[in-house]
Amino acid sequence: MNNKVFVGIDTSNYTTSFAISNEKGEILNNFKILLPVKQGERGLRQSEAVFAHIKNLPKIADQIREKVSNMNIAAIGYSAYPRDTEGSYMPCFLVGEALASILSSVEKVPLYKFSHQAGHIRAAVYSSGAKIDGEFIAFHVSGGTTEILKVKPTDGYYKIDIIGQSNDLHAGQAIDRIGVHLGLDFPCGRMMEEYAKKNTAKIPKKKTSVQGLVCNLSGLENLALNVYKESQNKELTCAFTINFIGNVIIELTENLRKQFPNHKIVYGGGVLSNSIIQSRLAEKFKEVYFAEPQFSSDNASGIALLTREKFYN
Repeated sequence: MNNKVFVGIDTSNYTTSFAISNEKGEILNNFKILLPVKQGERGLRQSEAVFAHIKNLPKIADQIREKVSNMNIAAIGYSAYPRDTEGSYMPCFLVGEALASILSSVEKVPLYKFSHQAGHIRAAVYSSGAKIDGEFIAFHVSGGTTEILKVKPTDGYYKIDIIGQSNDLHAGQAIDRIGVHLGLDFPCGRMMEEYAKKNTAKIPKKKTSVQGLVCNLSGLENLALNVYKESQNKELTCAFTINFIGNVIIELTENLRKQFPNHKIVYGGGVLSNSIIQSRLAEKFKEVYFAEPQFSSDNASGIALLTREKFYN
């Protein structure tokens, strides 16, 4: 039997996934199935997500059985709730809990639960290559979250405090609403980036709403749709949307640096896998790190790594 491995399972509102980490903290497998969304829809209701995850379970179980057939599973972890805050709950994570509990019982190994957000942060740190010793700052910007987090590693886990956020719409929600209006497939981020890179028209400048470490994004949808109404140019509208969100993230980072000048910053979440935004941030700031795209969108790699660290602590 080979050395110990650690299995992570995540059943978010967008993706069914599992990952395997070895003893060295290296990800051996990062397997994902995107949940299907009908053309023109902007996401899934929780009941739809739960049903889609249940349909995916046989595929996930088969993949886990195949990947660990010659390995020694030491522990299993799963995403149990969205955030590490009281009352944080989404039914879709119950599917992952059920699968993880069954596997733990069959394999007779420890079972650990984490937040989906902690998994995102850990995956971002892993893939960014950041050498972090002590407290750091993480941006988690996706379809369900736009938050700035102060993160302190402790006892194989993270102590996470929210220090900044969007007051209304999340950045990923804005991208998806605008993208669906343009006829893009949900989730729209990747296709919107492709359109934006082809843009040659001048991008209109619009004022953002940022106060300290808090932003408002609800106005972006109307601004972008007005750009499209006036131009009938999808490439320009996508470029405008991404540029606007990039401006917001830059302003937030500038304000953050005033409060935490020496903290390393890790950017994660699907929105911040955008190469246009990453390039702008990398040019402007030092000690900033970015998750690779496959580790930035929803995945179970961070959960597998946290499972390993919890096991050894």
